[in-house]
Amino acid sequence: MAACRLAWKPRSIGRSGQKSKIMTSPDTSAHGEPAGNASWSGEFRATLTLAWPLVLSQLATVAMSTTDVVMMGWLGPVPLAAGTLGSSVIFPLVFFGIGTLTAVAAMCAQELGARRYRGVRRTVRQGLWISAAMTVPFTVVIWNGRDLLLLMNQDPEIAALAEDYMRAAVWLLFPSFAFIVLRNFISAHGRPRAALVATLCAIVVNGFADYALMFGKFGFPRWELFGAGLATTVMHFFMAAFLLGFVLRDRRFKRYWVLARFWKSDWPRFFELLKVGVPSGFMTLAEAGLFAIAAFLIGQFGAAPLAGHAVALQCSAVTFMIPLGISQAATVRVGLAWGRGDQDAIGKAGYSAIALGVLVMVPAATVFWVFGRTLSGFYLDLDDPSHAPAIGFAVSYLAVAAVFQLVDGGQAIAAGALRGLNDTRVPMMLAMVCYLGLGFGSAGILAFEFDFQGVGVWSGLAIGLAAACVALVWRFARRQGLGLTRPGRVLG
Repeated sequence: MAACRLAWKPRSIGRSGQKSKIMTSPDTSAHGEPAGNASWSGEFRATLTLAWPLVLSQLATVAMSTTDVVMMGWLGPVPLAAGTLGSSVIFPLVFFGIGTLTAVAAMCAQELGARRYRGVRRTVRQGLWISAAMTVPFTVVIWNGRDLLLLMNQDPEIAALAEDYMRAAVWLLFPSFAFIVLRNFISAHGRPRAALVATLCAIVVNGFADYALMFGKFGFPRWELFGAGLATTVMHFFMAAFLLGFVLRDRRFKRYWVLARFWKSDWPRFFELLKVGVPSGFMTLAEAGLFAIAAFLIGQFGAAPLAGHAVALQCSAVTFMIPLGISQAATVRVGLAWGRGDQDAIGKAGYSAIALGVLVMVPAATVFWVFGRTLSGFYLDLDDPSHAPAIGFAVSYLAVAAVFQLVDGGQAIAAGALRGLNDTRVPMMLAMVCYLGLGFGSAGILAFEFDFQGVGVWSGLAIGLAAACVALVWRFARRQGLGLTRPGRVLG
């Protein structure tokens, strides 16, 4: 943002933690906006300006997983089902990490809003420490993922294939988390485009690596699902290295010296980040876990329903990237307003983001409802009779997914707005009840008691997401209406 460049002109933040000299107009926020004077239309435009690179970055991210799913589909329905099961073990843990690290965006924005620039550096460093701390136990879980799948009554042949994928993809954890920390850091400054560039470049890297390693092209061995997992790991290392290089070289970001004295502990900020981030991580895990459980439930009905689930899930993941990007913008906008003590701006930031998210999900719902078979054709061969059962299941699941597009977007953005207020503990409990209580409970009843099978599972997903949307929007309305608390405290 040009306004941001004018408002923030630090001479030096320094390597050793000394108090910085910051040149900022007293009448402007950290993003160069007049404090407390934003109109609804102005806030809507500001949210959209910040959100669109984040949305495109999220869409680019899902484009990489879409590439994986498409190429797994070229291997056949059984490898596709196995890759889906492997992903269902890995990505709930990744989503937990991503949810936990959203605290970096919220706290950086609050520090910028209050013009405490040294606090931004502390937050980024400890975000990287938390990334390393999460990587170790998660690696152990994924490495033994085959045993978890067998405990969940999955087909042994499919579980063995899934293990090939998981043991190659497990190394993506730390670079993936580090990338999220750095992306949140630059997004809090209103400059997320470098993350978008990194992600767009990574699409090419991932596609090339998938094609070479899965199918034995360009002199590489044919590793199939193991190659898919290895390609995913390579891609995440590329993204982290790209964004770290940008942060270390950019004229403004390099002044934070985010890696200087990196090994020096800062336990107060470490635990403050955990206090805000872990509930958010569990909330993200609960939603991801709901979809992972859906894969395990549908897997009991056979490979064709599971392959259809993989297609519908990937389509839903694509559209969900739009409200997810808006959610990240909502966290920053609300955090900035809270950091400078502007209650009116908090409400405008949160409600503008929610309205924007609901608006953009209407076309997604329409596409799912009308063009389900066409979408399935991107992943499975419509002319291959052996793929027909999986395609039929995918179309029926997409019809249900069309119904919950609006509430899925609303609940994600409301959660992002609450993170901007450091309000994560109560939203986590609400999400647990909605996702795993109402969602999982109704999915099991509809699938097995009423014998709706996969459609019953997806209907349960819709119920859980709708309940979460109502609960989280209500929570934001309540917290915003009760006034402000001091930034840095977790709301009760």
